[in-house]
Amino acid sequence: MSALTREQVRMSRRISMILRHRPESAGLTLDPQGWVPVADLLAVLRIERGELDAIVAGNDKSRFAVAAGPDGVDRIRASQGHSRRVDVDLGLPPAEPPGVLYHGTPSANLPSILRDGLRPGSRHHVHLSPDVATALVVGRRRSADVAVLRVDSAAMAAAGHVFHRSANGVWLTTDVTTEYLSVDHR
Repeated sequence: MSALTREQVRMSRRISMILRHRPESAGLTLDPQGWVPVADLLAVLRIERGELDAIVAGNDKSRFAVAAGPDGVDRIRASQGHSRRVDVDLGLPPAEPPGVLYHGTPSANLPSILRDGLRPGSRHHVHLSPDVATALVVGRRRSADVAVLRVDSAAMAAAGHVFHRSANGVWLTTDVTTEYLSVDHR
């Protein structure tokens, strides 16, 4: 994975906005699993396929997946993070999570999270990280003062909570109630 140029980062953010939150703003319609033909996206973005491939390959969060559809046409979608208003089912099968997962968040959010748990907000799922380092990176996108929450995913799974793992390794679940949360004090 090579570092993206400033323009490629800007384009990656635009692609995320289109594929995760507002496909209609670009005149695109996602299929039920969130896919759109690559050619349609290229036409909207006015870029070449090589540039899109570089953005997909160089994205540090592996936000996008590209695959050939059943008709042989290349398609692209966001790996996860769709707004609730975008009706998609990524078709991710249930997966057995590791015993512990993590969630990075601005420290200012701790009081409400410890009171109400983790909720997806405007997204389809709560996003969890497999390790503290990743949780810190995620939390720092919003604040330099980050808290890491430890999620007892083994106990959640034993209690019947369903987890999914996206193609880029992000763990997804509908919510995390307070009994499964603790602050990681490393």
